[in-house]
Amino acid sequence: MNLHIVILGAGKGSRMKSSLPKVLHRLANKPLVQHVIDSASSLHPEQTHVVIGHGADIVRKVISGEHLSFALQTEQLGTGHAVAQAMPDVPDDATVLILYGDVPLTRTESMQRLLNEVSATSMALMTITLDDPMGYGRIVRDDAGRVQSIVEQKDASKDQLLIKEVNTGIMAVRASHLNAWLPRLQSDNAQQEYYLTDIIAMAINDGVDVSVVQPDQIWEVEGVNTLVQLEALERCHQRNQAEKLMLQGVRIIDAARFDLRGSLDAGLGCEIDVNCVFEGDVSMGDNVYIGPNCVIKDSTIASGTRIEANSILDNVQVGEKVTIGPFARLRPGTVLSNNAKIGNFVETKKTTIGEGSKINHLSYVGDATLGAGVNVGAGTITCNYDGVNKFQTVLEDGVFVGSNSSLVAPVKAAKGATIGAGSVITKDIEENQLAVARGKQRNIDGWDKPKKQS
Repeated sequence: MNLHIVILGAGKGSRMKSSLPKVLHRLANKPLVQHVIDSASSLHPEQTHVVIGHGADIVRKVISGEHLSFALQTEQLGTGHAVAQAMPDVPDDATVLILYGDVPLTRTESMQRLLNEVSATSMALMTITLDDPMGYGRIVRDDAGRVQSIVEQKDASKDQLLIKEVNTGIMAVRASHLNAWLPRLQSDNAQQEYYLTDIIAMAINDGVDVSVVQPDQIWEVEGVNTLVQLEALERCHQRNQAEKLMLQGVRIIDAARFDLRGSLDAGLGCEIDVNCVFEGDVSMGDNVYIGPNCVIKDSTIASGTRIEANSILDNVQVGEKVTIGPFARLRPGTVLSNNAKIGNFVETKKTTIGEGSKINHLSYVGDATLGAGVNVGAGTITCNYDGVNKFQTVLEDGVFVGSNSSLVAPVKAAKGATIGAGSVITKDIEENQLAVARGKQRNIDGWDKPKKQS
């Protein structure tokens, strides 16, 4: 099939109360229109045409995809006018799937079912039956149940307003038919716009059958016009993702307090506590535990690891049976080997931590390489930045760093070295040496404490 997809995304979205174009508002940290592009890409279209208008330059910069092009709608004259802007770049023998940039959750399977109904003598329309159809265009059928037309809410009669089957706007049709019908659209309606829906009556008049497909779930065709609707769709989307993970064996304590803003690949026996956020691409092995209030971004976590409450991981590789947190912050470039331990209020960056090594409390370790069995005491800092350049700290296997020490890079402590508490280390330490670098203590007798002046 020579498939071309047209996505309408030119609207301003004034009810969003935002200067940002509506289709760039984010759901699961991804622009609404990008959801549509990504879902439609599974259909392998020859070309995807995004019709842009309000904030066109910003939209061009933000969204991406294969075989993506843009059509500019300089005046907002209705959906029919919008589709017409893309048609000069669509070959006459193509099948056109029309989608909407503010309807982000339509499943690829539903799109395919719609396409299956299209032929030289038929087009396909996606409808939904609602208990409360207020605001939607009504599907008018004849006595035999055949679709005859779509009547918009503002143009509907009292009897037509009682119809509960409504138009979603999503349709599939041959380009040759669109090229014949779009120039015939008129704007003599309550909105004074060129309605795409008017082509349904033209199809019937020209002997083209209108097949109807309904999605499995209402949320597939729900659009976003306000921030209230965006929030509701966000929670719906997050619930769907949580349910999918739970059916795969992931224990999610409360699906209402779970956010996946990317992809999560999890093994068996994993558990995720409340208020956790996953961003980008995250993978977890078997039996991984994520405590409450954690943020995990673009990280790989091997089996048996425990991440305690209020920890943040960003671009981190974690080995097996590692313990992290609570209140740990692991920044990009951190690599934790098997059985390593990162404790409370520890921050790392661009640091490789060897097998079984520990940084238990209140420390910053950046631009460093730690061997196996290293123990870093509380309050330790790697002084890796001189205001212009970054420098490396190396702690080889079995090094012990006493509490409240500063390691001024570049510096190296060889195997088995010990650093006394409170030291400022500026020189390399040989194997099994003890390094103590602190001011000499003096105890002064008869010290007269300062007194408050009257």
